[in-house]
Amino acid sequence: MGIRVGITGGIGAGKSIVCKLFQVLGIPVYDADKEAKNIMVTDASVIGSLKAAFGDQVYKTSGELDRAYLSDRVFNDEEQLNLLNSIVHPAVIRAGELWAQAQTGPYSLKEAALLFESGSYKKLDFTIMVTANETIRIQRVMKRDNVTEEQVRARMEKQWPDTKKTIMADAIITNDGVESLIAQVMTLHERLINDER
Repeated sequence: MGIRVGITGGIGAGKSIVCKLFQVLGIPVYDADKEAKNIMVTDASVIGSLKAAFGDQVYKTSGELDRAYLSDRVFNDEEQLNLLNSIVHPAVIRAGELWAQAQTGPYSLKEAALLFESGSYKKLDFTIMVTANETIRIQRVMKRDNVTEEQVRARMEKQWPDTKKTIMADAIITNDGVESLIAQVMTLHERLINDER
């Protein structure tokens, strides 16, 4: 199975681009956020739980998840957001464990925005935190998602601050446009290939 490595970062930090660099090196990457979207429309148990918690209208007649409806329900209601996470996160973590068991290389990566918040880091052997300063992150997300600074800040408030997550991480990658991302990834790759945790 190899070493199970988690990679996370706040919104706009650039964890996806870092994962792409690892993929270029032949390292398999499990995208927990993408898998969560898939599970919410394919896992019968999760679908049933979401309907029970948020009403049948959480799904459109086509069977597609009504993301706008669900977002409205949970975005400004911490209790509802916690309920959603308690339904989806365990299923995503289970799927990630099965995926990791099927990997045969020296290590594999699990990419998750809420790696620490969800507790899934506890099932991993090593964690990487991708960081960038707040101004850069806000500018990236505004450009990428065509949203306002206020909307980006509202999303940031839903995640733990970088200061809390960097303390918990085993390694840090700085994605500030100054330090070489490739060099940082290669250094970590060598450590993991040689199991120098």
